[in-house]
Amino acid sequence: MFQVNPRKTVYDVCIIGSGAGGGTAAKVLTEGGLNVVMLEAGPRLDPDRDFKEHVWPYQLAHRGAGVGGLGSNFGEFLAPNGFWEIEGEPYTAAPGSSFRWFRSRIEGGRTNHWGRIALRFGPADFRPHSTDGMGDDWPITYEDLAPYYDKVEAYIGVFGSKENVPNAPDGVFLPPPKPRCTETLIKKACDRLNITCIPSRMAILTKPLNGRDACHYCAQCGRGCKSASNFSSSQVMIPPAAATGRLTMIANAMAREIVVGENGRAEAVSYIDKTSKSEQRVYTKAVVVAASACESARLLLNSRSASFPNGIANSSGAVGRYLTDSVGSDLAGYFPQLERMPAHNHDGVGGMHMYMPWWRFGKQNQFLRGYHIEFGGGRDMPGVGGFDGVCEEHEGYGVSLKQKCRSSYGTFIGFSGRGEMIPNGKCFCELDPEVKDQWGIPVLRFHWQWSENEIKMAADMQATFRSIVEAGGGTVIAGTRRHPKPQGMEKNPDMQQPVGKISQGGEIIHELGTVRMGNDAKASVLNAHCQAHDVKNLFVADAAPFVSNPDKNPTLTIMALAWRTSDYLLEQAKKGEF
Repeated sequence: MFQVNPRKTVYDVCIIGSGAGGGTAAKVLTEGGLNVVMLEAGPRLDPDRDFKEHVWPYQLAHRGAGVGGLGSNFGEFLAPNGFWEIEGEPYTAAPGSSFRWFRSRIEGGRTNHWGRIALRFGPADFRPHSTDGMGDDWPITYEDLAPYYDKVEAYIGVFGSKENVPNAPDGVFLPPPKPRCTETLIKKACDRLNITCIPSRMAILTKPLNGRDACHYCAQCGRGCKSASNFSSSQVMIPPAAATGRLTMIANAMAREIVVGENGRAEAVSYIDKTSKSEQRVYTKAVVVAASACESARLLLNSRSASFPNGIANSSGAVGRYLTDSVGSDLAGYFPQLERMPAHNHDGVGGMHMYMPWWRFGKQNQFLRGYHIEFGGGRDMPGVGGFDGVCEEHEGYGVSLKQKCRSSYGTFIGFSGRGEMIPNGKCFCELDPEVKDQWGIPVLRFHWQWSENEIKMAADMQATFRSIVEAGGGTVIAGTRRHPKPQGMEKNPDMQQPVGKISQGGEIIHELGTVRMGNDAKASVLNAHCQAHDVKNLFVADAAPFVSNPDKNPTLTIMALAWRTSDYLLEQAKKGEF
């Protein structure tokens, strides 16, 4: 008897990844009428179960420090954010290179943990080569992307203020929160030094918006937000997409390969069902890759066929090239006057209320491009390990140690620089010819080397931090980070930033540029719409298409670019191109 095979489902679009770019694409495409399937390498996220922003240390068996106080506190105390090392999913570094790769395997991706800093790239950031002769210009301008910045900011909610700072465009802002004691102190120091210090720009609600409540100032953003007052794709982009009835989410689906049909176009995505450990396939008319810059490059490189022996859409050989990360350097200061401050309410958002945009734009410096400064400190809720430094510096125990902890509490302010790296030929990722992950998929091997320009920039950051601390009446405490160390650093001292030095490649978690856009198909992978030159129904919607890595955090631009790409995809679909 003949067996009738069930008819296979063919989706309009398959999106790989559910973070900033993937979530934005899902919202725009489903609301535009397309049927979308989304592959997420991790589990679904349930804020009521997974977010722990109101859990106190004393409610946990190990006070959030892990068994024996030796492990990371992510599992007990923080939101399920991501990992530097994933068991069974390694990556490697070439001899002489050092690179760290932070990966989030969960619905919403890295938007569950990012600092919510939402800065627009400026006009000069899209024209770096025209500005100073280094790097390459983007195939689009600020004016091309500005309407999409407007759309993203108006929808997700970004607080800030109109300041007219050169090359740091103002946006569609909610009111910023008031500066706290420490921020007022640093603002006065910056004024003395003629360093611009303005309200920060962050994707946290200070007023209700689109059914989401305003921030209640618990300042625990890194531990999740059940009220969705801070932005995450899992709570802001994916729910409206799901509400259309046109989104199918497949969780625990590790994309393995984009399958090319006889017509040279992408026709399916092969993935590993991590639950059953079986290989599955979804069929689609178009593919949007949004797995994060390096993971997206890895997927393209692993998608080999007779048509694309070096990886799909890689006739230029540019996939994996032009890898960059933000230049980072940290320093902190002790401010004795804060010991005399009476106990007061230090509530606010879980991040900075003020920051310093690049204040020397257009001036002659000892390095090209620039950086911004993030800072924070004061009497926020103590976290696990918050007094480790005090315990290391002061002998004793019991009452005397407790008194020292109390007197030093809230007296430290940390500074972090985030600067522009210029792409160079020594920084790239490729497939390791020998190592595979537990699913049998070849892993990435990283090559990394900072140039003299970035090293000089980091040195300038250190000098600036020191001048601000001293102008504010403080004393430099070398090597202290503004942020807690990401998971894995506690047990790997070699991963930590040397005192007064530049960050490790990948440490700032702003890696991008590995599937760059451009007008020349021989030197780039994508066109101005983030559509592959070689495969017309293949798009990329994360940070991989970026041509440069300005001194602004990339997430807002990922979403604006993804929205623009999705609008273009919708137009092409309506014309019957897919």
